[in-house]
Amino acid sequence: MLTILFDGIAYGMLLFILAVGLAVTMGLMNFINLAHGAFAMVGGYITVLLMQKMDVPFLVCLPLAFVGTALLGGILERTLYRPLYHKPHLDQVLFSIGLTFMAVATATYFIGSSQQNVQLPEWLKGRTELGEGAWMLGMGHYRLFIIAVCAALTMGLQYVLSKTRFGSHLRAAVDDQRVAAGLGINVNTVFLGTFAVGSGLAGLGGALGAEVLGLDPSFPLKFMIYFLIVVAVGGTSSITGPLLAALLLGVADVAGKYFIPKMGGFIVYSLTIAILIWRPQGLFVRKGGK
Repeated sequence: MLTILFDGIAYGMLLFILAVGLAVTMGLMNFINLAHGAFAMVGGYITVLLMQKMDVPFLVCLPLAFVGTALLGGILERTLYRPLYHKPHLDQVLFSIGLTFMAVATATYFIGSSQQNVQLPEWLKGRTELGEGAWMLGMGHYRLFIIAVCAALTMGLQYVLSKTRFGSHLRAAVDDQRVAAGLGINVNTVFLGTFAVGSGLAGLGGALGAEVLGLDPSFPLKFMIYFLIVVAVGGTSSITGPLLAALLLGVADVAGKYFIPKMGGFIVYSLTIAILIWRPQGLFVRKGGK
């Protein structure tokens, strides 16, 4: 039982890092980016290719995946995304879905459709067990590593958004771009940095999740619904909401697949529907927020 809870928490933390960039772009930038999973796939492939082709250590690949995906996100924000900021949401959805299918086709053409494997360092492959019987806690070292990394990123992200000048500039730009610009805030630069960091976090999540979730060109389509559930259930006006939603989703998914394998997906979607009926705006909504 405790092992299932632990694995669910690790899975939820991973989903949070994968989806938090989407929560930021939807909640703070008011842009529906359904191609978010494609950035996660790019981060995963950066890690796999660096390790397979250049023998780069796994721990070195993680920051490289973040930086590489952030740079790609910044380039696409300047060239493709920015003209769509003030377009109807339907235009944004159709554009980002088209970009997702282009990313899937590109990955299939250049890398192939087979699933890629990540060779973890030996110290991340072990498992520690505590207790006995039904209450034994089995902790995979790699899942412990995921929880630690994701917890550190969560605290760092919360600090940046709530305590730094960049966070205050971002909130001001979201509330009223014209007033923010009049106060001397470079709105375009703030949005560029936000989109790049959100894309980089997705890439880092893809790098961390390649061993747990698997990595192939269908990755953005397979996990798109999970990202949307995290954002819809958690809300988009804070970091706390998506974090709690990701943990609930992770535990429910792992427990459902363990106890009722044939109904694992049904349990997750039923829980999502129940929460949205109870709280249509999400679990956490900033008072007075949009």
